[in-house]
Amino acid sequence: MKADVTVDARGVLCPVPIIWTAERMRRMGTGEVLEVLATDEAILDDLPAWCRATGHEFLGFEVKPPIYHGYTRKRIS
Repeated sequence: MKADVTVDARGVLCPVPIIWTAERMRRMGTGEVLEVLATDEAILDDLPAWCRATGHEFLGFEVKPPIYHGYTRKRIS
């Protein structure tokens, strides 16, 4: 999947990947896609839950062990 921006959260544990995701998403434009790289498998639950809570569109994961690539699209403001 093609992303406009990537957050590299490899090597850090929950909740840091979601904190960094939220910070970066605030600076993105509506409709842009964010890729989150993580090695903590908690991202598999955390990213979809964060998207539901914030209204951003969860686009799915690509799993390429040991890295999880999560994708979300910024909601219309």
